[in-house]
Amino acid sequence: MSRVSPASSAAVPFPRVDGLRPNSLADLVDHAAAGRLGPDPAEVRVSVAFVTRQGVRHASRESGYRNHVVSFRVERAVGSCAVEPDEVPDDVVYDCVGAPVLDLLAHPVNAVRVAALDAYLMAAHPHERVADAAVTVPGGSSLEKSMARAAAVTDLVPARPGQTVLVVGVVNSLLSHLRTRGLRYLPCDLKDGVTEWGEPFVADCMAVVDDCDVLLASGMTVGNGTFEPLLRHARRTGKPFVLFAQTGSAVLPWFLGSGVTAVSAEPYPFFWLDGGPSVLYRYGGNAS
Repeated sequence: MSRVSPASSAAVPFPRVDGLRPNSLADLVDHAAAGRLGPDPAEVRVSVAFVTRQGVRHASRESGYRNHVVSFRVERAVGSCAVEPDEVPDDVVYDCVGAPVLDLLAHPVNAVRVAALDAYLMAAHPHERVADAAVTVPGGSSLEKSMARAAAVTDLVPARPGQTVLVVGVVNSLLSHLRTRGLRYLPCDLKDGVTEWGEPFVADCMAVVDDCDVLLASGMTVGNGTFEPLLRHARRTGKPFVLFAQTGSAVLPWFLGSGVTAVSAEPYPFFWLDGGPSVLYRYGGNAS
């Protein structure tokens, strides 16, 4: 079982800059580039840039998946953006070493912009200082850690038995916990496939979004362009919108109270990298 504790006795609620409510990701980038969210981004540089490549198939599971993640280190923080396998050439990533964050916020590759923004915001506003709660995922097998992490994420989903959750970015462990709670779900993913229970993925989440009561989406939506359509839907309808974020873990909390209900933020190193304990941070919702 995961252990939940306050992230800090002096946690600072969002927004962390008085009156700042970004309308979009571009709006948040503009605020960061203008130095409104932290130190002058022209003076802050990326010291390390790398790509993590991973393939996984948990014991007893019928299918697996692959992850490629672009990451930048800014001071103590590591910001990340997941990409499709081989979508971003290594040279593009390595060329960012030593670059000012300001330059990377205007980079032509979206994953570079997101990872740079994530690292910059995390360095200026560390999760351990501002999150509502820290959750320790205990060590274990890849499946045990996946299920424990999924429990912490789905605990943020404000849904009653019989309601339908739009799940964008299929993770079978999340679906397992939703099923245990008596919830229906619409599994959406850009990749072709089926869930562990044989349910086909829906490629276009916006085609079925009207059929749900609650939205639960991966931070990967920031990298692939589906976050903002989902955000607009949540704002228009008032439906709860919960995110589980390895990509953009320090980006998405800025939208709390402005369309986003809760965020499970999981900065690098991610739970799947080793068998020891790992930490994620919860914002909003039933965070504590």
